[in-house]
Amino acid sequence: MKDSKRLMEDIPNKIVTQLGIVCDINLQQESEKEYIEIVVQPSPMPISYHGKYHYRSGSTKQELNGAALQQFILQKMGRSWDEYPRETTTVDCIDRNAIDYFIAKGIASGRIDSDERNATTEQVLENLNLIDENGYLKNAALLLFAKKPQKFFSGVAFKIGKFGRDESELIVQDIVEGNLIEMPDKVIKLLKTYYLKAYIRYENLQRKEILEIPEDALREIIYNSIAHKDYAGADIQMRIYDNHIELWNEGELPEGYTQETLFQKHSSKPRNKNIATAFFKAGYVEAWGRGYKKVKEALETANLPFPKVENFCGGTLVTIQRPVGNPYKNEQASENTDSNVVKDVVKDVVKEIEVELTERQLSIIALLALNPIITIPEISKKMSGKNSVTTRTIQRDIAYLQNHNIIKREGGRKEGRWVVLGNNKSNN
Repeated sequence: MKDSKRLMEDIPNKIVTQLGIVCDINLQQESEKEYIEIVVQPSPMPISYHGKYHYRSGSTKQELNGAALQQFILQKMGRSWDEYPRETTTVDCIDRNAIDYFIAKGIASGRIDSDERNATTEQVLENLNLIDENGYLKNAALLLFAKKPQKFFSGVAFKIGKFGRDESELIVQDIVEGNLIEMPDKVIKLLKTYYLKAYIRYENLQRKEILEIPEDALREIIYNSIAHKDYAGADIQMRIYDNHIELWNEGELPEGYTQETLFQKHSSKPRNKNIATAFFKAGYVEAWGRGYKKVKEALETANLPFPKVENFCGGTLVTIQRPVGNPYKNEQASENTDSNVVKDVVKDVVKEIEVELTERQLSIIALLALNPIITIPEISKKMSGKNSVTTRTIQRDIAYLQNHNIIKREGGRKEGRWVVLGNNKSNN
């Protein structure tokens, strides 16, 4: 090879200058032809080229920077972002109520011994390995238990919105903020109260409500969204449409994982190892990657399709189909205005009504309690089974109920909701 001696000197010098790594250069010969062999040892850390980092996935080359670069480096080191300490933080930042909430959940799930009920805040954090040797709190400790996690991180919120035909038509929205250990229950409560339908079953005269999407499946999906989120990114977003639900969180699926991987036997690869550990101790998630298997089983039981899970806009998007009509054929829908169902619902939400109410007004109260964002035309439609009920009649009844402080309207015409006050005596 012409100039082989010069190349043997120039190539390693350029590699060191441009990439900062040392390689072996060997002159080889085959079939009377010379060639240069460059031997580079694998590096546990990313190598920059002119100060920039690049990543190849298949035939695509991408530049890594910001949060993506940080995550890549942490993965190479076998570390997760949530285990890094935040200087100047101490146990004074922690909400003891959140610690007690966690302990109670863990005891109820059988994953925390009941003797831990009286453990100090420091003991709980140390048992979860959430304090470093200098006494600083790790990121996971602040996310899980801080009084105000938003003080330290910008993307710690769960946004819920109900939409019309598309995302430009926002009807009503809520934002759940605060620590992660209490966030799942707050989200589920909002969904059950304002956003999703429930169906009524009677067992031995005891009334039970069945959520339109099995609660076990819904919880598992929400737990995964919170536990595996990239908290350097945007808030979690749940969009609820008439026929489906979209749940998106920052941070894509683990490399090489697809929807098929999740619904089969697979290893658990949490993005936030410490948050995942706390969620396991609280009884929220499984430790061995069985989460989506549980989702699949719950949806199969309810005869609902599996959710679609995909990478989308730098995050993970889960699309859940809502049932058309009543998926529980033998159950009564919560919107049903049958007199016995209505009286049972009203009894739960309205106390000590001192004014005389008609059967129609009781039905309106039940519908408002079960679906606070229902419209007057929708009420009229649901109540026009045997006898025609005009919207004007519904408006008069609602005005009567408002005047007697039994119900009230919060928010505007498009984004507001109805609230059943219940005890009109205490509101006069």
